[in-house]
Amino acid sequence: MAEATGTKHERVHLRLDTKSKHKLERAAAYEETTVSRFVLHNAVTAAERVIEAHERNVLPATDWNAFHDALLNPPEPNAVLRRAARRYRERMGG
Repeated sequence: MAEATGTKHERVHLRLDTKSKHKLERAAAYEETTVSRFVLHNAVTAAERVIEAHERNVLPATDWNAFHDALLNPPEPNAVLRRAARRYRERMGG
């Protein structure tokens, strides 16, 4: 199990029933670690999964192909885009 890096400054308190506590203690013992390290590792791992699931953008194949094509072969700027770029420069002082 990976060690947490950095100095520990924060603390989390949990209230749980006896059955849950014993289950965590058994699982930590199987992993040969402390309950605190077991809970922290698994909580951080779950948090990373949740964050990844919510912050990842997945495009359907047709949209990906259009996006990819636009990156490789961008269209020439039209009048609307040129006006928007000009307004942006004026507002941003560029």
